[in-house]
Amino acid sequence: MVHLGPKKPPTRKGSLIDVPESLKEKVDQLHTLFWVTPEKLKSITTHFVSELEKGLSKAGGNIPMIPGWVFEYPTGKEKGDYLAIDLGGTNLRVCLIKLGGDRTFDTIQSKFALPKDIRTTESENLWDFIAVSLRDFLHEEFPEGSVHKLPLGFTFSYPATQTALNHGVLQRWTKGYDIKGVEGHDVVPMLQKALDKYDLPIEVTALINDTTGTLVASAYTDPETQMGLIFGTGCNGAYFEKVNRIPKLEGKLCDDVDLEGLMAINCEYGAFDNEHKVLPRTKYDVIIDEESPRPGQQAFEKMISGYYLGEVMRLVLLDLYADGFIFKNQDISKLNEAYILDTSFPAKIEEDPFENLSDTNELIQTLLGIKTTKPERHLIRKLAEFVGERSSRLSVCGIAALAKKRGLTECHAAADGSVYNKYPNFKERAANALNDIFDWNLPADKHPIKIVAAEDGSGAGAAIIAALAENRLAKGLSLGERS
Repeated sequence: MVHLGPKKPPTRKGSLIDVPESLKEKVDQLHTLFWVTPEKLKSITTHFVSELEKGLSKAGGNIPMIPGWVFEYPTGKEKGDYLAIDLGGTNLRVCLIKLGGDRTFDTIQSKFALPKDIRTTESENLWDFIAVSLRDFLHEEFPEGSVHKLPLGFTFSYPATQTALNHGVLQRWTKGYDIKGVEGHDVVPMLQKALDKYDLPIEVTALINDTTGTLVASAYTDPETQMGLIFGTGCNGAYFEKVNRIPKLEGKLCDDVDLEGLMAINCEYGAFDNEHKVLPRTKYDVIIDEESPRPGQQAFEKMISGYYLGEVMRLVLLDLYADGFIFKNQDISKLNEAYILDTSFPAKIEEDPFENLSDTNELIQTLLGIKTTKPERHLIRKLAEFVGERSSRLSVCGIAALAKKRGLTECHAAADGSVYNKYPNFKERAANALNDIFDWNLPADKHPIKIVAAEDGSGAGAAIIAALAENRLAKGLSLGERS
């Protein structure tokens, strides 16, 4: 018999032992402020469903519900070599996706750093850069030079109007881009012209949104996938809707589109509840919205996404300081700087494994130049937990709403993004919130609707959508609206 020694006491990290009563009362107040009850989650979800419906209507609503022009689920049997590119803020990612036809794929990829002046260059320079990058990639992967024509899926994460899968008119540049001669034009023929200029055996087959790509890539490898989700700097969801349940497309579709079939919808549901009817906004959410570049927009996103969690915490810390609870007689000038705390700040505090929260002490002193007492750190730890938990609980209202909208009782919801992948306890809290909404009273591994890790949307997803488009074109079918 092995003697294991005395049993270790349970960890007390984040506990309120030895914390003054005044701070305990403040913790209780903060918990009440940020806690989203099961009843509130249910009411938010009900309103969410109605807003999804409104977005599909001819009148439209806050949630855009953008048609993705993907008309079927992947079967998993799609096979062949496909290219995918993703034009981001700092790099161009180029991928060669080898679809195995058995729900598997292999990815070969390279990143090409964007030239410093590319964001304000002439239009032709942008497309030439992409074409040359693709040429160099092909030369590396096919040194013998013989390669059949490859379909290309183009992940273009900028606001674009699409009336077909192979058509997209740029509405406006974001992410610091301001390239003249592109806004108001279809980007697909512009890129194709550059590819032809360099005699590249590539055809731009699909222009996609990364959330739609997440949905399709995940459905390719996992047939139980019914929605694709992004929980990161922003938030979004995509799912397949019945074509005859999309009123705003009535009379616009080509005759060969099956009205009983499906179409991918890119929800862009970060704009949910811009009218402020149901989300439990605090004074801090109001401040963030009013001081943002676009007040009154992206209400849901501003309460749950990674870009804002650190800012919520900063505003609460300022109030705690002003009320005399923390940082007494300290210089808090750095804390007055908007967005000085990114989402890694509350995440690192939640991950602090030490009972005295020494990592938290070092983090605050390094970043803000503020010394903390142990009771202060326990209060701040609780605040970090409350902010993180509110985000995860609200996040799943989109999942629950999509499930109710489609009448889904069992499925996988494929999620990607930095908050889903890296934020501590997000997955457990999200599962608990789904349990609260649906009253399953089951352990997470028994939940009928499970949040699972997504496949690569901007790489594999773009390629698989290109494969679906190629198959559709081969059958003589259209990819969008009537011309």
